[in-house]
Amino acid sequence: MKQTINGADLRRMIISAAAAIEHNKQALNELNVFPVPDGDTGTNMSMTINTAAADLRKTEDPDLSQAAKVAAGAMLRGARGNSGVILSLLFRGISKRLKGEQDCDGVLWALALQEGVDAAYKAVMKPAEGTILTVSRLAAAKAAEAARENNHIEFVQEAAIAEAKIALAETTNMNPVLKKAGVVDAGGKGWLVALEAMLCALRGEDIVAPETSEEVQVKDSADFSDFNTEDITFSYCTEFIISRENDRDPEELRAFLNTLGDSLVLVDDEEIIKVHVHTNDPGSALHEAVNYGSFVTVKIENMRLQHTEKVMTEAEKAPKIAEPEKKLGVVSVCAGAGLADVFTNLGVDAIISGGQTMNPSTQDILEAVNTVPAETVFVLPNNKNIIMAAEQVDALTPKHVVVIPSKTVPQGVTAMLSFDPEAEEEANAAAMGEALATVDTMQITYAARNSDFDGYDIHEGDYLALYGSSLFGTSQDIRVLLRSLAEKVRDQGKEYVTIYYGADVSERHAQKAADIFADICPQADVNLLNGGQPVYYYLISAE
Repeated sequence: MKQTINGADLRRMIISAAAAIEHNKQALNELNVFPVPDGDTGTNMSMTINTAAADLRKTEDPDLSQAAKVAAGAMLRGARGNSGVILSLLFRGISKRLKGEQDCDGVLWALALQEGVDAAYKAVMKPAEGTILTVSRLAAAKAAEAARENNHIEFVQEAAIAEAKIALAETTNMNPVLKKAGVVDAGGKGWLVALEAMLCALRGEDIVAPETSEEVQVKDSADFSDFNTEDITFSYCTEFIISRENDRDPEELRAFLNTLGDSLVLVDDEEIIKVHVHTNDPGSALHEAVNYGSFVTVKIENMRLQHTEKVMTEAEKAPKIAEPEKKLGVVSVCAGAGLADVFTNLGVDAIISGGQTMNPSTQDILEAVNTVPAETVFVLPNNKNIIMAAEQVDALTPKHVVVIPSKTVPQGVTAMLSFDPEAEEEANAAAMGEALATVDTMQITYAARNSDFDGYDIHEGDYLALYGSSLFGTSQDIRVLLRSLAEKVRDQGKEYVTIYYGADVSERHAQKAADIFADICPQADVNLLNGGQPVYYYLISAE
């Protein structure tokens, strides 16, 4: 029985876990029945952990701390959907506990699993039991108990898996939706698959990724960038990296540097502080910075000279981050050329293509945010399964990121109608957030599989209507659903209706849908727009 692991072992364990989740991806998707039976938990978890596997394959002979850090960093940027973000947080906590360690025994592994659970629970605003959170929490608690009995890591992992199986079975009874469908939680099942695959690797029985699986490509990136130094007021571009050696708050350094110049960017993590500032007094900047730790690199350039020298290597440089030209900017997620045009016309700076079944990763959102020439960037996820991935971006960019938790495209549109580029950040955040509750969202899609959901006997290929986050009805005739939705809109006295028709709907059929609403809701102003969105035949907003 294996007693400890090192960096090479952890590397194999995570790669094995990624392969196992890839093998089980579709099975996990089919467990994910909420809110409609077209789940993507397996896809999200697979894409997230495979970013770590891809980076680990490029990392030769890592020590334990390095292997954990590489995996956690890759997953944070590659996280997709709520399940992917939670998975990344579990590994982020593991990495934090293994920092600086060369070997890991059963006790340390149990502590690392618990650190991961703590990170995940801390990040979720309203933790729901009967999910991956429950499974990971109970498994970690059992691991700690087992470690007191036997300090071998293999014994501890076996105990965690045994408890995870029991906890997973109980998720059906903890969550009413799971109980109705008669299935266990998809995310919890994914975590069990990962734990089992890591145990296989411990025993020398590594899981190999299926040959058809495409390796996830991850762009090299960092937390710092080249800066545009044209048309500047201050003479010296001052950049440095400090190794953090005390508990002084980097925000105090930021406040001091703000008094010396402009174009200030300060990025920090647990190990370093990176600074870029334009100033006429670089000596004062360095004199203050040394109070926070030792200098790793320093670069001071006279920006009026023709040539400059590079200090940081290409591996240390991040993609170019747009210099602020305004206070506020907006990034929105949507799928479909028509919807993209709507958001662009309302003032959105950057569009991320994505939505239901194709959630953008944290890295995708980060790259879009960095292209916006604003100090503060609002992000409209427009899908509840993208909100958590968006919330991770603020820690990865020098820009300030504010996530407006829009769960649907109509909510995002309404939020943009409340956006005032001349107002302050706090006022906009309040107005956009409050606007979300003023619009009712209706969606018509199709069932990807047979299921029993919320009292409805659903058959593959049926049309499904949702009102808000609840299943409203199902039928083999889409006109039946359109009429029922229109009647609800009429009964609630809504005055403005906008219908966005999808890529699979002709203009002629879309006009018939608009006519149904116009006939049944004569008091309402009905507008029809070509959204071009996939998956959903119609997205309908009512205010």
